[in-house]
Amino acid sequence: MKNWMTQEEACDALGVRKQTLYAYVSRGRIEVQGDPDNANRNLYRSTDIAALVKRRSLGRARKNIAASTMSWGEPIIDTSISTIVRGRLYYRGRDAVQLAASSTLEEAARLLWNTTGPPHFPSFEPVPFEGPISARIYAALACDAAYDRAQAARDLAQRVDQAAALVGRLASNFVELRADDGPLHLRIANAWGAEHHADLLRRVLVLLADQELTSSSFAARVAASTGASLGACMVAGLAAFSGPLHGNAIVRVLQFMDDAKRSGTETVVRTLIAAGEPLPGFGHELYPQGDPRAADLLASFQAPDAARDLIDRVERLTGKLPAIDIALAALVEHCALPEGAAFALFSIARSVGWMAHSIEQITQGCLLRPRAHYVGPAALD
Repeated sequence: MKNWMTQEEACDALGVRKQTLYAYVSRGRIEVQGDPDNANRNLYRSTDIAALVKRRSLGRARKNIAASTMSWGEPIIDTSISTIVRGRLYYRGRDAVQLAASSTLEEAARLLWNTTGPPHFPSFEPVPFEGPISARIYAALACDAAYDRAQAARDLAQRVDQAAALVGRLASNFVELRADDGPLHLRIANAWGAEHHADLLRRVLVLLADQELTSSSFAARVAASTGASLGACMVAGLAAFSGPLHGNAIVRVLQFMDDAKRSGTETVVRTLIAAGEPLPGFGHELYPQGDPRAADLLASFQAPDAARDLIDRVERLTGKLPAIDIALAALVEHCALPEGAAFALFSIARSVGWMAHSIEQITQGCLLRPRAHYVGPAALD
């Protein structure tokens, strides 16, 4: 879909007269701009029109509204933490890409947690644990999850201290941090022997800190709404994040990149297209014109040739642009980071968002308890 429509195209797509189109514009439902090629004509944003068409097609039946809300639908929770407007991500009104140009994860946390100063994420000794690193992470957070301190933390300062400790514990068990002072991205870079890539790690951590109401943030908020401790909220967020349709989608992205290297980019991409399979790491429901986080990150370093070739081929064959996952995978390869680094970076960064949503939900003080639309056998007397 092209980015902008003429008045005639917009009215035809919506099935309305121009007066109704103007009403949508005046209510802020459709963005309008002047046509650079015709001073006497306006253009209307295509994605806004598509969203209106989709909403109207669902109808207003309660079950249809509920179904659409729970799957990439309308917002269902009031939040002041982050939002996506016109294809840009904002943290409390600040453009996330602009923040990532110079801010640290601590400074992003200060903004997202709405506190006066940046928190310090302490380092901890990793928990001794045999098995996959994911098991060690859950073991490290288990005591915090079980220890109900939600009632003890009665003000924002106490909650921020708890949240900062949880982020530090999570990070320390993903990465064996060697020191306790300095910004977290520097400590991670030192632990991985990637000191000269520290600024790239700083940038990606800020870009990944939050993204509106993701599945994992919603899970953390549900836990928080029950009065669970912040540790329990962190585990809830991490558990949802671990799924292959969320944070662990990076596994499929890395496999896609490996397949392209081994079998040839053109062959692999065309095979997936022919099979009707999605292209891992490309396209994003919330960024129809391209993920600005991916564009910013890829512009900050020279992506490996194979990654760049994959990005170029996919865009040429499908028009799809890279999402943040493909940019993260390219970054990990560029910096020669250890296995599992992509998921670790994503989890550490997003834990700041989980804590922001948990703290906000605790402050709102309401239980999140949606109703089900029952479609099973009829109830028997």
